[in-house]
Order: sequence, then structure tokens, then C-alpha cells
Amino acid sequence: MKRSLFRSPYLWAIAGVVALVIVAWVGRESYQPVITGARAPDYVATSLDTGESVAISDYDGRVILVNVWATWCAPCLQEMPSMQRLYESLRGTDFEILAISIDARAGQTDEFGRPGGDLRAFADRLGLTFPILHDPGGGVQRAYQTTGVPETFLIGRDGIIYKKVAGGTEWDLAVNQDLVRRLLAE
Repeated sequence: MKRSLFRSPYLWAIAGVVALVIVAWVGRESYQPVITGARAPDYVATSLDTGESVAISDYDGRVILVNVWATWCAPCLQEMPSMQRLYESLRGTDFEILAISIDARAGQTDEFGRPGGDLRAFADRLGLTFPILHDPGGGVQRAYQTTGVPETFLIGRDGIIYKKVAGGTEWDLAVNQDLVRRLLAE
């Protein structure tokens, strides 16, 4: 008795493997890790100042410090003044800071029960003048594959990540300023 070709488990296994390879090949860009040396993902968040959508790609050709943070994060509060000092020391150059808050909307809570913070009051209290963006859904965390807050990515003019820092740091230290200035010179 002949066995039907379509009832063969080997045929189905081969077809499954082929389908998996095709899916992986088509979506290969979304499986790339977001690490130093990789191309920075584009992302869109809402500007605190204008309420309009701002894309990271709007700053192509500039050196960008993308900081993922929240008002309830103590290390974020500690590192923000150093980011402001770095921003002020490089004013008038092609350097930009995009601080993307993952706070829930004011009056709401996030999936972990943390209340939404008042971003404007936070920025005003610290005297922050760099762009503050809001992403209450936290999609930037998925796009940049972060593990917590703060996480920061220094992106060169070419769109490549040159430095990634998980946790707070002093951004106005000479080593960080020197790296930004080298990237600006390229």
C-alpha cells in the first residue's frame, strides 16, 4: 500500500523548517541586538514642549544622546543634571539629547502600578532645557531592548551606537565629553 506524500512527517518537518528560515530571513532586521556598533533603531515619541511626534531620525546627521528614563527612577534623577551640563557645554554644535520618559500619563498608572509623573514639573525642577519626549506605552524599551531605566545610547552622525550605558552615569565627565567631541568632529 502506497503512503500519501502529504501524510509524510518528514515532508511536514522540511516544510516547517523552510517556513521558519523564510520568516527569519524576511524579519532579520528586527532580530538584531541593540548594542555598541549596531545601527540605532528609529523611534517616534511625543514632544513635551509641542505635543507633536518627534522621530530620532529627525536628527540624522547629528550626534544624539538617547536617554530612556522615568520620574520615579532615582538614578535618572541623579544623572539628569550631568546631562544638562553636557548639553550646555556643547550648545551650538550638532549635538542633541533626546530624553524619552516611559512614565504613564499623568493621573494613570503603568502596568506595574507606578503613577504617571509630572514631566514638566520634573524638567523645571532640574532646569532641563534639552528635549523631553514622552512614550507612556514604553515602546522605546522594546525598540532599544532596554532592561531598565535609565539606559542611554550615544549615537554618531552615521546612526551607529558608539556607547551604551545601563544605569546612571555622569555624562559631563571628561571621558564622555571627549567621546562626544570626537563624534562631532567626524
